[in-house]
Amino acid sequence: VVFFVIQKISEVTSYLGLIKFALPIFNLVYFFWLVVISTLGQKLEALALAGLLGTLLGFTLRKYLNKIIIFQLLLALVISPKLVPNILYQINYRTDWIQQPDAILSAKFRKMPNVYVIQPDGYANFHELGRGYYIYNNNEFEDFLKQKGFKTYPGFRSNYISTLSSNSSMFSMKHHYFNNPRKGSNEVYNSRDIIVGKNAVVEIFNNNGYYTNLVLEKSYLLVNRPKMGYDYCNIESDKLSFLARGFEINRNITDDLKACMNKKNMQPQFYFIEKLKPGHISTTANLSKGTKEEREGYLEELNEANLWLMDTVEFIEQSDPNALIVIMADHGGYVGFDYVAQNKIKQTDPDLIKSIYTAALAIKWPDGIAPEYDAKLKTNVNLFRILIAYLSEDKILLEHLQADKSYTVIEKGAPFGVYEYIDEDYTTVFNKWEHQD
Repeated sequence: VVFFVIQKISEVTSYLGLIKFALPIFNLVYFFWLVVISTLGQKLEALALAGLLGTLLGFTLRKYLNKIIIFQLLLALVISPKLVPNILYQINYRTDWIQQPDAILSAKFRKMPNVYVIQPDGYANFHELGRGYYIYNNNEFEDFLKQKGFKTYPGFRSNYISTLSSNSSMFSMKHHYFNNPRKGSNEVYNSRDIIVGKNAVVEIFNNNGYYTNLVLEKSYLLVNRPKMGYDYCNIESDKLSFLARGFEINRNITDDLKACMNKKNMQPQFYFIEKLKPGHISTTANLSKGTKEEREGYLEELNEANLWLMDTVEFIEQSDPNALIVIMADHGGYVGFDYVAQNKIKQTDPDLIKSIYTAALAIKWPDGIAPEYDAKLKTNVNLFRILIAYLSEDKILLEHLQADKSYTVIEKGAPFGVYEYIDEDYTTVFNKWEHQD
């Protein structure tokens, strides 16, 4: 009995000794793994090094475990002023704005062409390129589009100021009015979840038997790892770090698009293709090179975008001559500003305001026949409702078009809030928008 008791005491003592080593090692290994996953993603080499470093430091610093834990708690407290408001906002986040006013989700297509929606980021409308602060001769590309049977839409513009705010509205076919923005907040909450997720547009195409493809040049739309609503995406979100900015992964979307199109799939295809050119001028003051150089840089990117668009259109046309092809930008290039963040300051120059929202739109309709109501194509928010009305041959869907107005969030020069900047007649205004329940 005595020997048995001694043996058990020995086992407990050994166990406690192991705990003294195990706890600090486990703490630091887990901590370093979290840092690696947050900053670099799930890279095995980095995770292995982090595990080794955590083990060595855990063994060496085992006597200072309490101080290590206090340090980690202090790190958590540092981010709490930013984290807590975000958590509260998510709790109170409203989704009623995405509800459709009619039965469009049940629309049945009578036309079933493959649909390609190509979005060159920040590509200004062709009409606006020839005037205002752009003053650029884009005839070569516009002539190419006419030769290929595209119809262009002068005066087309976005409803919102950025890729996320514009596309979340476009794929919902509804205005969000920035969904109760907070001062200092840069984007619409959960916008990526809407754009990449099971939004109204993707749902309608899936319901009509389409295979939906998301082809991205960079991982910008995937940084918060939204649940994928498309059937296919050329970038795997699990390869991103949790602190990714969205520009770490670069894909050759020409090759990826060709690979998608070469797949043997008998379903009709829907493609949303995002090209981050020409983009826009520098985002912040410290990055700006001044109005003149920012304009020149934008136009250089525009030339590159034109070359890519011509190659892409040529390939699609050769492979899929009866396709419905849409070239549509998400917002303007901000040419005339020193930097993009000036959009938060009240502006009175109509040409500057239009430079924010001006957006290219060119459509190649199957058989070259546009619907008689295509004159209603004025802003992004109504693009897909009009396309769905065309594909389903149901003009009743046009009874619920959204207002063709453009909005911004102002922080300086006027009381903080959401303001209407462009009305339905493409006239610049400054009307504060008030939330209505």
